[in-house]
Amino acid sequence: MRSNAGLWLAAAAVALWAILAPLGVALQHVPPLLLTGLSLLVGGLVALPFNGLHVSAWRVSWRSLALGVYGLFGFHFLLFMSLRLAPPVAANLVNYLWPLGIVVMAPLFLPSVKWRWLYALAAVLGFGGAGIAILSNGSVTNTHHPQALVGYALALGSAWIWSSYSLLSKRATHLKPGAIGSFCLVSGALSLCAHSVLEPTTVLAAQDLFLIGLLGLGPLGGAFYLWHIALRSADARQVGLLAFATPLLSTILLLLQNNQAMQLPIAVATVLIISGAWIGTRVTD
Repeated sequence: MRSNAGLWLAAAAVALWAILAPLGVALQHVPPLLLTGLSLLVGGLVALPFNGLHVSAWRVSWRSLALGVYGLFGFHFLLFMSLRLAPPVAANLVNYLWPLGIVVMAPLFLPSVKWRWLYALAAVLGFGGAGIAILSNGSVTNTHHPQALVGYALALGSAWIWSSYSLLSKRATHLKPGAIGSFCLVSGALSLCAHSVLEPTTVLAAQDLFLIGLLGLGPLGGAFYLWHIALRSADARQVGLLAFATPLLSTILLLLQNNQAMQLPIAVATVLIISGAWIGTRVTD
């Protein structure tokens, strides 16, 4: 029962992450360090119900803090940069190969995790679905501009960061959900410091602030806490495979945002991704 509750929490995080790329595209005129910093500061405030105003509740070790900054700041900065340099739909899908990373690397990061061949099948289905969706965009095979290639590399880097961060945070059993708030606040502050040095001063409109607030409360806030609790109470491989629904939902929202129609390859990718996630959640040790 506890595992099922964890999977439901992971599904809620996936739903929030589905709006990450569309919001990132809508805010692509905002410098990436500024966007990352402000959003993470808002996300840090979500920890208030866990930590309250007690300073001691927000304290984490330097080692844990380094892990949090690596995951939260590193992932989102690379993602927002990739959405600017490469076609958003394709870059978004490359980034969302991180669920596959969780499944494949779980036995390496978590000694207690055993490999099951059905996980390989589920991973192949999910990876195949994501690959079809990427290739259907045409940008991977038709775009040779160095800027786009850098964007894909950054998207792949963001995928690696989030999959490794998720597995490492599962190993850090001492971390409580409230620690995510400290990660967000420190990562956000570092990002804003970097913005003040590396990026031009930008005046934000009221709509920008509203969207940044949504970004911080949802995909860069609430989703982190849901994900953290889900990894504590469910199998990391099952959670990772369930997350294969994220590229599907996110891609659909991006297509709607860009007034593009759903085409057959995307529909095929949808079936494969959902099938992989379903198979993965059926497997038990």
